[in-house]
Amino acid sequence: MPARLLAWFTAGLLLFNFPLLGLWDSDAVWWGLPVFPLATFLIWGGLIAGVACMLERADGGDTEP
Repeated sequence: MPARLLAWFTAGLLLFNFPLLGLWDSDAVWWGLPVFPLATFLIWGGLIAGVACMLERADGGDTEP
C-alpha cells in the first residue's frame, strides 16, 4: 500500500505542477465558471476520492462484528 500512496502523491505533484496545470490557465468559461479554478477543484477532488477509495478497499470493508 505505501507504493500506491506514493503513486497518488506523484500524480498529485504532476497534476499540480506548471506544465499540466498551465493547460487550464486561460480566460475560458465553462457553465459560467472560470476554467482554472474549476479544473483545480476537480483535480483536487479526484485525488482525494481516489485515495479514499484505495484506502477503503485496502481496509477490507469488514466493519460489522
